[in-house]
Amino acid sequence: MSAAEKLLERMRQTKSGWTPKDFETLYLGFGFIGKEGGNHRTYIHEKYRHLRTQVPRHKPLANYYAKAAVELIDKVKALQAEEAKNDG
Repeated sequence: MSAAEKLLERMRQTKSGWTPKDFETLYLGFGFIGKEGGNHRTYIHEKYRHLRTQVPRHKPLANYYAKAAVELIDKVKALQAEEAKNDG
């Protein structure tokens, strides 16, 4: 299991205590590209360009960011599963 997968599972359990670095590991591990900008870092999925999010650079981060991250990664996994089903 990759570091990103482990983080995702831990975020499913606990929504607080995460740092911007944790989100970077998570998003990059699931195919997102990070871009610097202002007080936030923007992540856009390399293949599914409509999937994007922003994470502030300050700490502590609101619990919302972990919940949103889990939901976004679940969307990526659903899209990948749908593609695999259609290709198979």
